Amino acid sequence: MRSASSTSCVVRSRSTPHSEVSFRGARTGYELKKWADSSLRFFYWSPAISQIYAELRRLERLGLATSRRSGPEEPRATRGYTLTDAGRAALAGWADGTDDPGPPVLKHPLVLRLWLGHLATPETLRTLVERHLARTRDALAEVRGALRRAEQDPEWAFPRVAPAWSERQHLAEPALAEAMPADLARMAASGPADGA
Repeated sequence: MRSASSTSCVVRSRSTPHSEVSFRGARTGYELKKWADSSLRFFYWSPAISQIYAELRRLERLGLATSRRSGPEEPRATRGYTLTDAGRAALAGWADGTDDPGPPVLKHPLVLRLWLGHLATPETLRTLVERHLARTRDALAEVRGALRRAEQDPEWAFPRVAPAWSERQHLAEPALAEAMPADLARMAASGPADGA
């Protein structure tokens, strides 16, 4: 039998598939991947299908999830996963815990390219900013679609907070990016920095 603290470490270290299985009904790895791609990716990360299946098997080995293979009447066999009582308790303990979740991890490829702007032409940097703005507008439309879908499902009362936050974040991103051309113009007007 695993201790509460060791189970908590299991949940904390890799909780994405674990958290997705927390909702009602059995879910296949494929369903979890679709769910992650349509919701989690807007505010956390969307694991690869191989990561999801590896984690589901690990949770099952630890007694935190069970699986059931579909019946012979199904045209294609699938395996649905459900949290056990211990798995749900471990996840609830983590979700309801007061441990600091830590700072957000920001990896912004455009900002990295601008940081290295002394190695690029101003035209290239402006083009990158324009592409980023277009991609951000497309992503905002996707977030709003996810939010609409979440609003239709009563089980998503709390998960709706995440796409609502993501919508606000995507609304702020264009303002940040739109300031970049002015920053670049100031840099061009003042000439190259020392050592560039």
